[in-house]
Amino acid sequence: MTFFAEQPVTSADKTFFQLRKDIVEGVISAGAKLSETELSTTYGVSRAVIREAINRLEASSLVERKANVGARVVSLTSAGLIELYQVRESLEGMAARLAAHHMSDSEISDLQALLNSHSKNVRSEGSYYQEAGDVDFHYRIIVGSKNSHLISMLIDGIYHLVRMYRVQLGMSGPRVTTAFDEHKHIVQAISNRDAELAEMLMRRHILYSKSSIECKLLQDKPAV
Repeated sequence: MTFFAEQPVTSADKTFFQLRKDIVEGVISAGAKLSETELSTTYGVSRAVIREAINRLEASSLVERKANVGARVVSLTSAGLIELYQVRESLEGMAARLAAHHMSDSEISDLQALLNSHSKNVRSEGSYYQEAGDVDFHYRIIVGSKNSHLISMLIDGIYHLVRMYRVQLGMSGPRVTTAFDEHKHIVQAISNRDAELAEMLMRRHILYSKSSIECKLLQDKPAV
């Protein structure tokens, strides 16, 4: 089942999606300077295509421009994490509340099946990597809110920046099993049509995730 899936329409779209994926997954490092010339060679496209992709990435908050520096991938920082997750906690909490009201029984069943498919990696490999889109637990709930404005604010706005923190700092380690269990409790609340509980559990889940990622950021911070 696919929800609002992005399909590359042009070669420029394909380049944008691949470049975004490489930034989110750390193939292109956080804080790295983006050279149109180097990227055009790497991706086998014109500089104009790269320039368009960079502009789109800036709109997605994955790239920032600074005077006399040019375009750079955003850095992953504690301050940036806190601001981002304050917004995420509020909006995704609302999404979970609305999903409890609006998701169909079949959509909830699909969401439970999705978690079951994730369980093998979580239990045996200690990782919880999720591709973007409808194989991502959080994406399903956002779409399940059925609120077009909320979906746009999250998916078109902060979704991929959130994924950048999640993928690079939040999908491995001891937090993984706990996070998976929290997902199961959220789905149960949605299944029970308990909107208040679903929102509370989602907000708590995101707060716990923020704390875990923040600890990793502090551990990785070089000594001065």
